[in-house]
Amino acid sequence: QVQLVESGGGLVQAGGSLALSCTASGIIFRISGMGWYRQAPGKQRELVATITSGGSTNYADSVKGRFTISRDNTKNTVYLRMNNLVPEDTDVYFCKHQYYWGQGTQVTVSS
Repeated sequence: QVQLVESGGGLVQAGGSLALSCTASGIIFRISGMGWYRQAPGKQRELVATITSGGSTNYADSVKGRFTISRDNTKNTVYLRMNNLVPEDTDVYFCKHQYYWGQGTQVTVSS
C-alpha cells in the first residue's frame, strides 16, 4: 500500500521560509520520481517542483530561485525548501508519486 505523508506546513510572514517533507512508504523510493503540487480553493492543482530518481529537478516559473526540491533516499523522503515566501504561495501543498497523492499540508503566508 502506497502512502505519502507530508509535514512542515504552517503560517509564516511574507519573506519568511518553510520546509516541507514527504515521507513515502510502499514504493521503491530510490527509483521513484517525486513531485510537489499546490492547490488553492476553487483552483486547479498546479505543479510546483519535481525531482527524478537521478536528482534532476524541474520548477514552476513562479517558484524558480525561491524553492528547492531535494530528496534523501535513505529516509524515503522528498523535501521542499521554500524561501522568500509571498502571500501568493498560500495553498495546500501535496506530495505526488505517479498517481498517488499525500493528504496535503497547508501553507499560509501573511502579508
